[in-house]
Amino acid sequence: MIEKIKKETLKERQDRRFINKETQTAAKYLRRLKELSGAPEGMEPFYRALEQIYVDMKHIERRPGQKTIGTYCVMTPPELIYAAGAVPVKLCSGNYTAFSVGDSIALRDACPLVKAVAGFKQTELMPVYEDCSMMVIPVTCDCKKKIAGMLSDSCDVMTMHIPASRDDDDIDEYIRQLYDLMERLEKVTGKRITYESLAERFRMVGYAQYELSEFIRLKKQTPYLIRGSHAMAVLNSSAYIPADVWGRALSRVNASLKKNISEKKTVTSKKLPRILLTGSPVVFPNFKIPLLIEEMGGIVAGDETCMGERGLWDPAVITDDSFDGMIRALANRALRPCPCPTFADNSQRIYRLKQLIKENQIQGVIYHVLRGCLVYDHEYKRIEEELGQLGVPVIRLESDYNEEDTEQLRIRIEAFIELIKLKQAPEKRTSVRRSF
Repeated sequence: MIEKIKKETLKERQDRRFINKETQTAAKYLRRLKELSGAPEGMEPFYRALEQIYVDMKHIERRPGQKTIGTYCVMTPPELIYAAGAVPVKLCSGNYTAFSVGDSIALRDACPLVKAVAGFKQTELMPVYEDCSMMVIPVTCDCKKKIAGMLSDSCDVMTMHIPASRDDDDIDEYIRQLYDLMERLEKVTGKRITYESLAERFRMVGYAQYELSEFIRLKKQTPYLIRGSHAMAVLNSSAYIPADVWGRALSRVNASLKKNISEKKTVTSKKLPRILLTGSPVVFPNFKIPLLIEEMGGIVAGDETCMGERGLWDPAVITDDSFDGMIRALANRALRPCPCPTFADNSQRIYRLKQLIKENQIQGVIYHVLRGCLVYDHEYKRIEEELGQLGVPVIRLESDYNEEDTEQLRIRIEAFIELIKLKQAPEKRTSVRRSF
């Protein structure tokens, strides 16, 4: 009996240390976001969502009795989850504390996401994870398979096979999986997905995507209207806010940015190097890279990651106004335009990066690779070669869900930004040489 009491007390102490460290780390990064100058009016709902999940450790806001469905990839259509009366929540957290716990459980070379999931499962302390009645895991890499196996003994888990190509046969197979997902969702929620409920959720998500397209248009303006770190906080918060609520909050930010245009109010009067961040997703609270970029004198002008613009950008286009036509539209939206490196032929990714570089007047690309994320790491060399032909400098940054490499990242990011500044001022360098 005494031994049992001692074990329980030890567990309580371990839980308290986990909670204290988790909330302190998340609060620190949220504070750094708030202290960064240039935030537009209307950012509070997005900050509050991140704070409620990671600092206050509260449950997702939902109606009484409403189910929460966890997802581990943007290829899970939120419209189906909403149509089943549930709330989708993205669970790819960049949690330092869960990572440190999982680091002693998962294999050494496992990616940070697997280690964080192992940490959350071990502690069972994060409400956003524990609330999920079901988890949907599109298998885009081997690590996602391991996550599915890891979670299946404690939660209802559905895996979805993501094809290596986008042929019509592959699309048809994915559509069959969406119908399977519908059945599973209906069983979990007890609510049938109808033509009307699905059509309504198309409109709901479409409204949020419209506001996002306006937000991205305003974000491209020069001089700068918003910092990239603030924009990434807005996009990350969509994981924890229903699409209609998030869309209305984003509408207020857009109105603030338009007001700033008329008042000629910008983030800074300086011309900062415009950086495109691509590669492995940057997920709160693992915001060290975007914050370092902007603290070192750059600005994140583009965010081509699945937790950024890529994950929300493409709307579902309905060409057949039927129930099956809507399901097919979701499948096409998930696979056809997606530049995820899980696909064998990923020329679309190169095209999309070049498009973003042109549209956002990008002067340098930071290619972020989470340690152990092989699918993104494999593509770096080709992207480096393609961007080299455009004369766009690119740097590969490998990181983890920890803070031990922060100073090393700071040095490399600062040097990269200084390189861009020198590259963009050849006339000034020539005149200085001539003065000697």
